[in-house]
Amino acid sequence: MKEKGRKVIATNRKARHNYAVLETFEAGVALVGTEVKSLREGKASLVDAYATIDDGEVWLRGLHIPEYGHGTWTNHSPRRTRKLLLHRREIDKLTGKIKESSQTLVPLSMYFADGKVKVELALAKGKQDYDKRQDLAKRTAEREVTRELGRRIKGMR
Repeated sequence: MKEKGRKVIATNRKARHNYAVLETFEAGVALVGTEVKSLREGKASLVDAYATIDDGEVWLRGLHIPEYGHGTWTNHSPRRTRKLLLHRREIDKLTGKIKESSQTLVPLSMYFADGKVKVELALAKGKQDYDKRQDLAKRTAEREVTRELGRRIKGMR
């Protein structure tokens, strides 16, 4: 029986706080067997992960997939560099955008899509501290407005 749908394995919650996401891409990941088994158990961490482009290939670095518990000598190393699978025109587009300005590739989430491991990769620009504070203030103001509208609709004020 083939898997259907999308099952999230891990998300990088701090990525949207630290970076302004400009564009997103979906990429496949080249993995070994014990890595997939460990991911099926829901174990992965995208906290320190980032992507680089070397010699026309995209590599995911810093992703932590712990060793598979029932693995033997065939187990993988937890922080090895993994190849991302993208189309050539997507890689060329990313290469051009990264070279022309100070943008970076950050993984936002990792998930199973129809049984295959995928990574949602973002072309992002780093935020300054004042940008983060402005975003927080804007979110707080929007939350207050929706809360007040809810109260008025319910007739509490």
